[in-house]
Amino acid sequence: MKFFFAWVCYSVLAFLFCISANAQRINQYSVETGTLFSSSQTPFWLRANQYGIIPLKNPALRLNAKVYSDYKVADSIGHKAIVDWGYGLNVVTNIGATNQVVIPEMYVKGRLGAFEIYAGRRRELIGLVDTLLTSGSYIWSGNSLPFPKIQVSLPAFTSVPFTSGIVSIMGTFSHGWFENANRLVKGSYLHQSSFYGRLGKPSWRVKLYGGANHQVMWAGHSDYLDPTVAANGQLPSGIKYFPAVVLGTQNPFPGDQTIQTISRFEENRIGNHLGSIDLAVEVNSTHWNLFAYRQFVYDDGSLFYGTNLDDGLNGLRIRNNHQPGRPAFFLRQITVEYLFTGSQGGDVFILEDPQRRGRDDYFNNAQYLDGWTYFGRTVGTPFLTPQQEVNPSLPPHYGIANNRVSAFHVGLSALVCNKVDIMSRLSLSRNAGTYAVPYLRVPSQFSGLITASLPISLLGGTVLTGSLAVDSGGLLPNSVGGYISLRKTGVLNRKRPTVNSTDKYF
Repeated sequence: MKFFFAWVCYSVLAFLFCISANAQRINQYSVETGTLFSSSQTPFWLRANQYGIIPLKNPALRLNAKVYSDYKVADSIGHKAIVDWGYGLNVVTNIGATNQVVIPEMYVKGRLGAFEIYAGRRRELIGLVDTLLTSGSYIWSGNSLPFPKIQVSLPAFTSVPFTSGIVSIMGTFSHGWFENANRLVKGSYLHQSSFYGRLGKPSWRVKLYGGANHQVMWAGHSDYLDPTVAANGQLPSGIKYFPAVVLGTQNPFPGDQTIQTISRFEENRIGNHLGSIDLAVEVNSTHWNLFAYRQFVYDDGSLFYGTNLDDGLNGLRIRNNHQPGRPAFFLRQITVEYLFTGSQGGDVFILEDPQRRGRDDYFNNAQYLDGWTYFGRTVGTPFLTPQQEVNPSLPPHYGIANNRVSAFHVGLSALVCNKVDIMSRLSLSRNAGTYAVPYLRVPSQFSGLITASLPISLLGGTVLTGSLAVDSGGLLPNSVGGYISLRKTGVLNRKRPTVNSTDKYF
């Protein structure tokens, strides 16, 4: 599969290069260097939702370099090329307590009309949620290193024909790979799909949103699986199982001699299925834009039977539509969220009784022992905590050690003196561990961050950024830390793109 993935990347790049040979690419870059420090483990909001590039143990020095080319912008009359392509490469080097080179982005992408295909690693966030100040979308928050994937998508809300823009849709369909290093189950795949709709034209003051996403961990093998979970440690891995993975159906090949199916799992469905169902409303006025959203959780059958409706992410984003002007303090945006995952359908699991099929154990699975993680980081909301991050004095649990959480979160973005960008994240949570391994004292945890960014004239224009973060409570080790950096961005080729007379537009 890895050779197939490399071949697809090469083929996509070669094809896009050929069809865009006459196009002038605008190559942009970003270079950041900084130092990260803390009194103990890296504080929560210095590392959470940073795509896995910030280690738990501080480096003394960080270098973050990125080069990328997006699609060509529309011309003066709003036309865009039907066929276009782009790429991105991001390399992060951490030196100090943890020496590592991380590549959070390396991809090529192509566009055909409203559709897009990409291959590689790319920063993404999935779900109806505020993307700037959120605590993290429940299922896919940007907390872990991006997966290597091949994805076909409708990446932006696109009007459905004959609806005059009143009904718009977007969606994704992708295949990815989990890592093998330090993972108990090796050779696992990721299936991912999503579909979202919008009711209302972009110009309307009120718009309604809704949709769902579907994530599946499937395939693989392990020497550590109990025989009642997988015979000889082997899980269904052939492509013939893929339709059942996508549709979430039972094993269509119960007589397959290469693997002994287990009624508790394959006779229910193949793989570990999880995701969220999202609803949102947006209200746009002259002065403010309000975006309210709710993400319902599914990780078993509890949502279908309505027994875990208390669980989910609730959020409200309020964005200022005014121009900053020159006030001493200008509030750009505030986001308030509440996450609750304490129900999980109840504390009793009885397969034959749909109303008592609880103990969903979010982000954990009896077959996929490492849980909903990638290189040790939670793929979804960072409030559901893996064992390596929690205070070592708490009872141990392999995989996700803390998934029964009640968390309040506030994010704020502002401009001070028309020059300094201020961003703050403040979170307070209560944490009960899991039903299997509970935290009897239910430790509270406060995590806070404040960041200030100031443009300066050094090197023809850079941004100086300073961050201060703190963790205080019983879930994480108490810690105070900070980050200071300089970032330079620019364009590698400033030549204005030319339009070939044979280019096609829509």
